[in-house]
Amino acid sequence: MYKLSTDGNVPRMLEAEANVCACHCRYVTQTYQHLLAFVFAVKEINENPSLLPNLTLGLHIYNSYFLASWTYLASMELLSTWGRFVPNYKCDVRDHAVAVIGGPESNVSEFMATVLCIYKMPQIGYGLAPVRHEHTQRVFFQQMFPDVDHQYKGILHLLLFFRWTWVGVIYISNDVGEKFVQAVLPAFTQSGICFDFVSPLPTLYSTKDVDEMLAEWLDMYRVIMNGTATVVIINGEIYTMLFLRTFPRFSELEDMSAKTTSKVWILTAQVEFTSVPVQESFDIDTIHGAISFAVHANEMLGFQMFVQRRTPGSDDGDGFLKDFWQQAFSCLLPVDGESEDICTGQEKLEALPDSVFERAMSGYSYNIYNAVHAVAHALHAWRSPRLKHRSKVGERGSLLIPQAWQLNRYLRSVSFNNSAGEKISFSESGELEAGFDIINWVTFPNRSFLRVKVGKVDPTAPKEKALSISGEAIVWPTMFNQVRPVSLCNDICRAGTSRAKKEGEPFCCYDCLPCPEGKMSNQEDMNYCSQCPEDQYSNKDQDGCLPKQISYLTYEEPMGIILTAVALSLSFMTALVLWTFFRHKDTPIIKANNRNLTFILLVTLLLSFLSTLLFVGQPGKVTCLLRQPIFSHIFSVAVSSVLAKTVLVVLSFKATNPGSRMRKWVGRKMANAIVLSGAFVQAILCAVWLSTSPPFPDLDMKSTTEEMFLQCNEGSTAMFYGVLSFMGVLALVSFTVAFFARKLPDSFNEAKLITFSMLVFTSVWLSFVPAYLSTRGKYTVAVETFSILASSAGLLGCIFFPKCYIIVLRPEMNTKQQLMRKKAA
Repeated sequence: MYKLSTDGNVPRMLEAEANVCACHCRYVTQTYQHLLAFVFAVKEINENPSLLPNLTLGLHIYNSYFLASWTYLASMELLSTWGRFVPNYKCDVRDHAVAVIGGPESNVSEFMATVLCIYKMPQIGYGLAPVRHEHTQRVFFQQMFPDVDHQYKGILHLLLFFRWTWVGVIYISNDVGEKFVQAVLPAFTQSGICFDFVSPLPTLYSTKDVDEMLAEWLDMYRVIMNGTATVVIINGEIYTMLFLRTFPRFSELEDMSAKTTSKVWILTAQVEFTSVPVQESFDIDTIHGAISFAVHANEMLGFQMFVQRRTPGSDDGDGFLKDFWQQAFSCLLPVDGESEDICTGQEKLEALPDSVFERAMSGYSYNIYNAVHAVAHALHAWRSPRLKHRSKVGERGSLLIPQAWQLNRYLRSVSFNNSAGEKISFSESGELEAGFDIINWVTFPNRSFLRVKVGKVDPTAPKEKALSISGEAIVWPTMFNQVRPVSLCNDICRAGTSRAKKEGEPFCCYDCLPCPEGKMSNQEDMNYCSQCPEDQYSNKDQDGCLPKQISYLTYEEPMGIILTAVALSLSFMTALVLWTFFRHKDTPIIKANNRNLTFILLVTLLLSFLSTLLFVGQPGKVTCLLRQPIFSHIFSVAVSSVLAKTVLVVLSFKATNPGSRMRKWVGRKMANAIVLSGAFVQAILCAVWLSTSPPFPDLDMKSTTEEMFLQCNEGSTAMFYGVLSFMGVLALVSFTVAFFARKLPDSFNEAKLITFSMLVFTSVWLSFVPAYLSTRGKYTVAVETFSILASSAGLLGCIFFPKCYIIVLRPEMNTKQQLMRKKAA
């Protein structure tokens, strides 16, 4: 805690407060730089004649000891006369407090604001701001620290950038930490981040029993190391690093030396490298590869020289230097003229490792430097119009010093460029208008380290560009061999699988299930598998879609070749039988059973064999429109001819009986009537079919996985089965009539042949229905083509081959006498 006052006696005040601290505490050597940055800034301002002419800034430095009581005491002392603790009584003329700079912990700023805001004292926090519950605290408190929400959003973007969805969280157990857990972590969850553990780290107090504190830290260490999360977020304060520095000893105690370097720490900007003297010999490998957010810091011109000039022999009133020097170099300085001293006073700060004292200006030191200059520029803005007024009226006397509350308005609106050229200003809410740097910690065996800038968080950039980071530039912890760490609840689900939630586990924990057939996932960790387009199918690995091949029954494939060859062969055989019958048309065996019907049947069988060629090849509009009606009409004529032949056989036998009235029905007219009736009814059915819902070419994309069938959609399924049913009725009637006429006495009873042929015909088409319904695509076409060929071949073979046998091989039986003899017998 630092107080700025209008006083010229800077060394006296610095030394007086140092005497108090030296009696009660041991230094965290890294924080000595904060004091030097404060003094350096005051010195720089006092040496600048144009900033605050005729006015000298003084300073007080107080130590809070992590205690609210000490912070309250220091705050009340600001309102008292120097050296006399009488609150609200202040008679110092030159020691006039104008502002207070507090930090680095949020508790320090909170405790001090509780008192100082009552007196409207301007305050600047150089660390994280406390949770301010009252409006007056927000009005009189400025924060030399960017809006912490930008930092939290940056952490979230960082996790999503590296796809770290399974993380652990450690937070300081105070108001700021509780706000982080209650307000920030739910936003992380909404963005897909899950937490292995969320545990509070006890606040560090100097009065706390060391053994008790170490026991609590050891418990926390076990929680972290036993967790499965690779990435751990530490939302701490400046002294949280003390906790990390104990890990080398904890790892020895718990036999977890390998695990200490298996974590990637994400540190908030409040955490800075600190250690107590006992930790100076500890390794710092624990923080190697850590990623931290940091307030942007620049090196101030002259600061390095200012630091290097600090020696125990310099007479500048630095009451802190002695204790710092002894602890930093582990030696003793001369006391009361004694000569048994180890320290020579000529030790060099450059020889100290960074783990003891860092010479480059840290983020907190940079904030303190800017805070002092902000107060100075606010004073300058307040005094400028008054200096001009006094110059015009010619007044004499000392310049007026503002009351603390008067300076607050100017402090809130201050805007200036520091000596590094960086603009410093506050937002409307009193925070520093700036973003955050992303730092990668790289450590070395000599306990030195580098802070390497690998990215930044820019709140003024568009949302998608708010985080910029160079992942390739990051040095990861040694255990990962420069391979980007993975922090997931379970292994990544590869492409071709999808995530399935595990019951009773956080939503980041899931099983990986293969995509079902027809679906795919082409990215890792997909929540669901996507359906491939209808004209595509998923590949073997289920991680992509391949175009389906268009398939139909072609003349080039074996099945098409076989069916075509069979159709042409049967057509040739039918034509040969027709030619044979035509040559022997006047023979008794052909004339015996109405040769006109015989020729009609042979022609329709020939056409039926040839009609199957419409089913092979690429379906088109014409072929789809014609093939089923042509086939069904030809078959109806064929079956009607068979029925007519069967009826004529029965009528002929009945007509031979004396006095039979059946003679008038025997003849050409009866046969023609039966054939024409069957053909007419089928023609009507086909006409209705074609006029209402005709067949058309269609792609069947769903029947098989890897192919889509180009086929003829029958349009109306009912009409298709209606046409087939009519043929079935004709066949069933023909079979029934022929079956009852099979034993009629005749020299050559054709009813027997028709009975067997219709038995084959009916069996084929009864088998056709289940086969047709159970196949898809070109196989459906093949089933129908085979049924047409098989049933037609059955008619051809059963009816005509026995006659051909007699005509060609047994011509002696093809005589009227032979037929009459058998009839008489």
